Amino acid sequence: MQLNASRSLVIALSKGRPLSELLSMLAQLGIQPTDDMTTSRKLVFETNQPDVRLMVLRGHDVATYVEHGIADLGIVGKDVLLEFQGDGFYEPLDLKMSQCQMMVAGLVNEGRLPRRLRVATKFVETAKRHYADKGIQIDIIKLTGALELAPVMQLAHRIVDIVETGNTLVANGLEPKELICDISSRLIVNKVAYKTKRALIQPLIERLAEITT
Repeated sequence: MQLNASRSLVIALSKGRPLSELLSMLAQLGIQPTDDMTTSRKLVFETNQPDVRLMVLRGHDVATYVEHGIADLGIVGKDVLLEFQGDGFYEPLDLKMSQCQMMVAGLVNEGRLPRRLRVATKFVETAKRHYADKGIQIDIIKLTGALELAPVMQLAHRIVDIVETGNTLVANGLEPKELICDISSRLIVNKVAYKTKRALIQPLIERLAEITT
């Protein structure tokens, strides 16, 4: 059977820390996997609903699978969507889960900054848009971890990163400088699936809206 058969739904979930919270939310809708998704090495899971299957993927892959219609729906962080280049899905719902902020941060006692900044981040597209909107020229330094070290070691003047408590910034002598946007988990829906499977998808969106209000 195809995963996206006309009378079934495939929902792609982000692996990692948010997964248990996402599964709890789906359980409120009466959707529960038949195997433990937090420990199993499987990637596709049957559920107690014969017309629903679940996939567990990395965040960016969730968007890709929904973009190409392999998954009908996905739940993924807004930070991923800001970086994603496709437009094959709708983003109908903020689930208000895994909330944090996308921030620009820098040293607490930073000196005078040059006109052209070096900005370290793994959120390259987000950083480019933010500074372009402000008319500030930047050079991007792409890093995948330990971003707080970049200003400390003078690799970069600023960083663009996800901030939850801000404790890591403080511990490294940094502080938030600008809020770019609030981040949370979002529901995305493949555009074609929304038309062809609307009778299945729309009630699910409405029920999710009810429990996340």
